[in-house]
Amino acid sequence: MAETETVKSKRDLALERLRSKYPEEQFDDDDQVFGRINDDFAQFDNELAGYKEREGKFSDMFTSDPRSARLMMGWKNGDDPAVALIRLYGDDIKDAIDDPEKQEAIAEANKEYMERVAKEKQYEEEYTANLAESLTLLEKAQQERGLSDEQIDDAMAWFIGVAKDAMMGKFSPETIEMIIKAQNYDNDVAQAGEEGEVRGKNTKVKETLRKPTRGDGTAQLDGKNGGGRRRQSMPDMGAIDRYSDGNLNIFERGGEKRTPIKR
Repeated sequence: MAETETVKSKRDLALERLRSKYPEEQFDDDDQVFGRINDDFAQFDNELAGYKEREGKFSDMFTSDPRSARLMMGWKNGDDPAVALIRLYGDDIKDAIDDPEKQEAIAEANKEYMERVAKEKQYEEEYTANLAESLTLLEKAQQERGLSDEQIDDAMAWFIGVAKDAMMGKFSPETIEMIIKAQNYDNDVAQAGEEGEVRGKNTKVKETLRKPTRGDGTAQLDGKNGGGRRRQSMPDMGAIDRYSDGNLNIFERGGEKRTPIKR
C-alpha cells in the first residue's frame, strides 16, 4: 500500500517558518504569531523602501550619463575599473587634470582618498589584532564552561546577527530585553543574595524562638503533655527541705484524708 502523504495546512507551514527563523520564540498564541508577522512585514516594507530609493538614485545617475551604466556593467563583468574609466572617460579625465580650476578639487579628492586608504589599513590592523585576542578569550571561555564547538559557533553566530542588526539600526524586543537584563545582572544577583541572607537569618531567629530553653522551669505548651501542668523538681532549699515533701499539700504530707464539711 502506498504511504499516505501528510498535507500540512497553511497555518502549520507558516508556524514552521516562523519557528525556524525565530527558534527562541514558541508562538503558542495568535497574538504572538500575528505580532511577529506584523513586525516582519514592517521590516520588509522598510527594506523595500530603502532598495527603491537606492535604485532610483542609480537610475537617475545612469540616465544623466549613459557611460556610467557601461562602466558599472563592465566592472561587474570583471573589467578593471581604472581601465574601464579611462576607456569611457579618457578625454574628460585628461581635460580635468589639465584644467587649472579643477586641479585644486582633484588634489583634495586625492587627499581624501589617501586618508581613507590609511584609515582602512589602520582599521584592518586593529581588526586583526582584536580578532586574535578575542579568539583566545573565546577558546578560554569554551574550556572553562565545557562547551562544544557547535555551542560556541551558535553563540557567536547569534551575537554577530545582533551586531549586524545594530549596524542597520534594528533592535528586536528580545535583544532589548537581553541588554536590560545583562545591564542589571550584577545588581540583581547582589539583591538576591542579600534577600536570601535576610531570609536565612529570619528563619534562624524563628527556630530559636520556637526552641524551649532547657532548665528554665517553664512548661512546654507545645509538648506531648502541654495541656496539663508538669511537676518540676524543687530547687535545693537547704534546711527548709526538712519540712517540705515536694509539692504535696498539707493533707498528703500527714497521710490524712480530707473530710468534706457538711453544711
